[in-house]
Amino acid sequence: MSKNYSALRNESDIRGIAIAGVPGQEVNLTKAACRDIARGFALWLTEKSQKTALRVAIGRDSRLSGETMLRWFADELAKEGVAVTDMGMASTPAMFMTTKTEGYMFDGAVMVTASHLPYNRNGYKFFTPEGGVEASDIKEIIALAESCRHTGLPAEKVEKGEFMNAYSKRLADMIRTACGSEKPLKGLKIVVDAGNGAGGFYAEKVLKPLGADTKGSRYLEPDGSFPNHIPNPENKEAMASITEAVRETNADLGIIFDTDVDRAGAVLSDGSELNRNRLIAILSAMLLRDFPKTTIVTDSVTSTGLAEFIAARGGVHHRFKRGYRNVINEAIRLNSEGTDSQLAIETSGHGAFKENYFLDDGAYIVTKLIIELSVSKKKGYTLASLISDLKEPAESREFRMNLTVEDFKPYGGNIIDELKEYAASQEGWSLAPSNYEGVRVNLDGEHGDGWFLLRLSLHEPLMPLNIESDAPGGVKKIAGELIGFLERYDGLDSGELRAAAGE
Repeated sequence: MSKNYSALRNESDIRGIAIAGVPGQEVNLTKAACRDIARGFALWLTEKSQKTALRVAIGRDSRLSGETMLRWFADELAKEGVAVTDMGMASTPAMFMTTKTEGYMFDGAVMVTASHLPYNRNGYKFFTPEGGVEASDIKEIIALAESCRHTGLPAEKVEKGEFMNAYSKRLADMIRTACGSEKPLKGLKIVVDAGNGAGGFYAEKVLKPLGADTKGSRYLEPDGSFPNHIPNPENKEAMASITEAVRETNADLGIIFDTDVDRAGAVLSDGSELNRNRLIAILSAMLLRDFPKTTIVTDSVTSTGLAEFIAARGGVHHRFKRGYRNVINEAIRLNSEGTDSQLAIETSGHGAFKENYFLDDGAYIVTKLIIELSVSKKKGYTLASLISDLKEPAESREFRMNLTVEDFKPYGGNIIDELKEYAASQEGWSLAPSNYEGVRVNLDGEHGDGWFLLRLSLHEPLMPLNIESDAPGGVKKIAGELIGFLERYDGLDSGELRAAAGE
């Protein structure tokens, strides 16, 4: 019987439907699929490492299907001759750190997660000591999963283990060392919203041992049905929840994680959100004190105000493609060529520091913020003051326009090429320099006072359009400037943009 698991490939990880119950969504992460993918990973890791005595750690977040999917995967790995340690509930960054931490030093690691996706979905993320696997690696793992090959190695066992205590201690020790105290957070009120994902450990195992008051924290208990809100720092309800917690408790800082803790957001004591451009700005301000002129790599939809903010502090803003692996790999490439880049970060909250293996780790980001908070209290400034001069847009909006043609990639690519030519001929429009994705155009005050970015989704038949303006009503004006060009394409659904333009 032929196997086809290509639908489970999601760039640099595996994702699919793990639980029945949602109309129209049939389970494709079956027991057979999970076991085949485990066999594919065992084959791939054996070939890559050139080792036959492999040790792999595996963990999971709070999803309802997590325990079962972990067991299927772990049992198949052991059957293929891999010694497996089941770490239970964990975060994605912690699983990578099992390959780097003395006393553990696994040859590979697997995390059972689908990040912030709905409860019925799940997947697998893979790591080696070199970092997270690439899209090309996932293709190889899938191809091996679809084959009938086996490692031929004698079977191993699955053992129970624990890593979150060691991982938490590392973060706590970072704060102790930076602040020069055993209880550096005494007197600080810090609340955490874990959204019933895997992030509750941060309040219990990092903040409390350092003396922080965490009363008023929310949804720390794991619950894979996510009954309160989606664990996602980009979600409005999630940010409203942690903002409410900060205001109710008069907290010095509020922290919110996504399900598997590779992303984070925060809320300052005045109730203002610290995510997207604002999060990138404050981390950049902190880094540029210690690493003058460093390059901050971001995705393509960051604001003009952020670029000005970084430049004003002597840094270089390098805007690259969307996708956290793209951003991280670009920072790694720059460093390899001799250009110092200390931070790679997406507006979604995926942030990776050079000092931390370029691992996108929400808990590590938060730890850096908490060190800064502790220092600021002693020195008499606030976190908000670090970004007081950040110019923020008056309006911003994203439109996700469906492509209705079957061969959507060349069709969308043609729209982008023709828009570049069109933009070059329009009064008040100017193509952004050094653009790595789609087409980004700046518009002067008479034509919307902002910018737009049109790009083609890598896998889905749609074209996201981001519009940002420094003037009230600017998004509507820019939408009006664009709609005349885009509505000529019958295979592009621009109805939402037309409505925003008031037509």
